Amino acid sequence: MTQTLSSVIVEPEITPTASVIWLHGLGANGHDFEAILPELKLPEGAPIRFIFPHSPSIPVTINGGMVMPAWYDILEMGAGRKLNTQQLLDSADAVTKLVDHEIASGIPSERVLLAGFSQGGAVAYQVALTYPQPLAGLLALSTYFPTAEDIEVSCANKQLEIEIMHGSYDPVVLPAMGRDALGALEGLGFSPNWREYPMEHQVCYPQIKDISEWLQAKLL
Repeated sequence: MTQTLSSVIVEPEITPTASVIWLHGLGANGHDFEAILPELKLPEGAPIRFIFPHSPSIPVTINGGMVMPAWYDILEMGAGRKLNTQQLLDSADAVTKLVDHEIASGIPSERVLLAGFSQGGAVAYQVALTYPQPLAGLLALSTYFPTAEDIEVSCANKQLEIEIMHGSYDPVVLPAMGRDALGALEGLGFSPNWREYPMEHQVCYPQIKDISEWLQAKLL
């Protein structure tokens, strides 16, 4: 049975007409990217609901089996990262239910956008590319695409707009892993946009400005 995810939900001042579901990275929680919202400097009255789900807490092999927030277990680090794919798919199912809920609440699917950082981005790739209704876009932050070889892309999202952002000096998810995702997406027929920033495994202010502009172009 797919776990129901609790979330930090930030409602706009007016009735929302769009939703952003934003997934955190390993060891973080939904409050992690909530803190970025003021920095986005979105226009007052932007009708966007932001949803920041909390992952479950599970033992993580690379951290000595310590229990921490994680979308899936990572068995080995490095460019050939080994992970528990079933846990990733289970997390994707749980996030898919969040998308379903937004649509059921009256948000058109074309106004639901997915974003994810690191582990959260890997899950977001799986959710967005397999969702059976067209979505607004996918923001992939400092992440990789571990399900690329097996994914069955939904016909509804074959034209999905994908924005990939990565740090040039990322020692956790190497830039080559982000570029591998870019190549895999192009092989699947997508035309993703790649942006690289002089940073490590993090976000930076020029990037936050670019995220804001991209979100506004998609949803305002």
